[in-house]
Amino acid sequence: MTDLHPICALGATQPQTRRFGPLTLAENSELALASVALRRDAASPDLPQPVPGEWQAAGDIAAFWTGPDQWMVEGPGLAATDFAAQIAARAPGCSVTEQTDGFVAFEITSTTGPGPIRALLEKLVNVDAHRFTAGHATRTGFHHMSVFVIRRADDRLALIGMRSAAGTIWHALTDAAEQLEVMA
Repeated sequence: MTDLHPICALGATQPQTRRFGPLTLAENSELALASVALRRDAASPDLPQPVPGEWQAAGDIAAFWTGPDQWMVEGPGLAATDFAAQIAARAPGCSVTEQTDGFVAFEITSTTGPGPIRALLEKLVNVDAHRFTAGHATRTGFHHMSVFVIRRADDRLALIGMRSAAGTIWHALTDAAEQLEVMA
């Protein structure tokens, strides 16, 4: 049998990272994802349950709303684990589906506060960058694709999209960041 080696969504053995002035873009290959749907008459799960437009962190996991009684749960650093099984144990009676390998996550950080993150948001997606503050999350269009955008903190933003579009998303992110760097 051929020796198989895992690769990141962008095709390398290590996650890609690029810096543009105060902004750093990084592929997050360690983020585990599982979708959770509350079934009729099921007990409320022992998970964060943010309302529409919100993202909540609680201990070792975080979640954002994806639909009525539905959330995407994140497990930082847990991509190599059976994350869905861990979440299912905390959400008996709910439908839990592993999503880690279906998505790619890009983390964007700023060394100079929220200004560069806000400027990048304004170039990338149809979101009111001034109101999209820490703890917000939404699904929106991005270069003819659908992505989740999460404002983890004033100086941190995440963009999660389909893994099959990782190269396209990365190209659009780096192109926008390069344009901001030239304008600065």
